[in-house]
Amino acid sequence: MVTDSSSVAPSRQAAGLLAAGLAGAGIAVQTRVNGGLAVGLHSAPGAAFFSFGSGSVLMLVLVLAVPSARAGMRRVWRAIVGGEVPWWQLCGGFCGALLVVSQGVASGLLGIAVFSVAMVAGQVGSALLMDRLGIGPTGRRPVSGRRLLGALLAILAVVLSVADRFSHPANILLTGLPLLAGAAVAWQQAVNGRVGVAARGPDPGTPNAAGVLPATMINFAVGTVALLVLLVADVLRHGAPQSAPSQWWLYLGGVIGALFLGAGVVVVRIVGVLLLGLGMVAGQLICSLLLDLLAPAAMHPLTVVTVLGTLLTLAAAGIAAWPARAARGSARMAG
Repeated sequence: MVTDSSSVAPSRQAAGLLAAGLAGAGIAVQTRVNGGLAVGLHSAPGAAFFSFGSGSVLMLVLVLAVPSARAGMRRVWRAIVGGEVPWWQLCGGFCGALLVVSQGVASGLLGIAVFSVAMVAGQVGSALLMDRLGIGPTGRRPVSGRRLLGALLAILAVVLSVADRFSHPANILLTGLPLLAGAAVAWQQAVNGRVGVAARGPDPGTPNAAGVLPATMINFAVGTVALLVLLVADVLRHGAPQSAPSQWWLYLGGVIGALFLGAGVVVVRIVGVLLLGLGMVAGQLICSLLLDLLAPAAMHPLTVVTVLGTLLTLAAAGIAAWPARAARGSARMAG
């Protein structure tokens, strides 16, 4: 059933946005992990393939171990064969592959905070488009003045955050990679949500795992295949990685990715693509600032404008997520 976030109870929407914020923090942590692994392996494609490959193995084990997830996979397969799920809705993994490659290439040079705000610019704009076109599982969602204001403030926050870091043309070009990855992430969340709906089926009593686990597994499987092709090409050109870092936490990128992708499949059905994106933006930026402050990985110290940009992004998420007056009144009457 198609719903609009304005009809969702404020408490349920708040819970969804909190989950989105935690998922966004996961992206920031994964960016640091995959960036460090790429440096240790001297190979961004190698780090990306390991991240997605380990996530694929984890999701395969979970799907095989959970009966409702196996049933969900069967429903997805029937939907694919029957034409209910078109092939392009299965391609969210390509977007995830682009994200992890950009993490390995750009995060160490830009810093986690700058990488994140560049990614946000693409993510917010793309999320508006996804909701307007009805790509997500909730169908077409009107871009109200409140939602548009929140998105515009988020984009303004991005410009403010990076205003003092674009003195070199090379930095401008490099930020194009996370910018494109951010746009791809919004599309990934939308199509993964649709796959999750098909896997869960029409019965409202079906466990969430029946939709989350199959959709996340398909995402990882598609991305892993794409990254395998990229890795083979990189090995043929530059040779295989000759060393591997000893820090165990650098190998957790796939596990972290599985967690925030699964959360996105659930939350997008509650708040839609735009609000999911804004909630993730808030969590991602806050965590990015903390990572660059407490454990910087690049020669880019935090600045006042970056902190101000993060605060403005939080305000943008709150404005876009605040329920409409009519919805608040009906929610109180229902309570």
